[in-house]
Amino acid sequence: MSNFSDAVAFVNRFQKELPVNVEGLAGVLGLKIWESHQLPEGIAGKLKRDPRNGGPSGFSIIVRGPDPLVRKRFTVAHEIAHYLLHKTRFIGELVDDALYRSTLSSKLEAEANALAAEILMPEHWMGRFPSLDNAALAEKFQVSQEAIRIRVDSLTRRRALA
Repeated sequence: MSNFSDAVAFVNRFQKELPVNVEGLAGVLGLKIWESHQLPEGIAGKLKRDPRNGGPSGFSIIVRGPDPLVRKRFTVAHEIAHYLLHKTRFIGELVDDALYRSTLSSKLEAEANALAAEILMPEHWMGRFPSLDNAALAEKFQVSQEAIRIRVDSLTRRRALA
């Protein structure tokens, strides 16, 4: 599934309640999630071809164990996005640093970030809570306040251009 809109349509089927169950989505895709305390502080996670320990897809997602829950959720969503959009573009493993950059191009990283935002903060849910501030929205979606701020700004700009 290398098409962004197809990936969005696919993940929308799993966004019936909040917070979005990214672990369940990974499971449906056949991805095994592991936490590692060996990942250095600058590495948020990685997507890895893992025929032995991966899920039915033959891939694993590894997240940095000491990171806060909201960070781990975004990392899992980001790696799911890479799996859906870019899995044919790398061999072995794809390591994302703390700023969600990898050896892939900036364009592909931006796509993964955009799909991760859509996975965790679905557009069809974002407008349902007009009275909540960003802190309350972040809690409801179980994401960081920075992720909510970026998502709200992005959706506001897009609507202004429409």
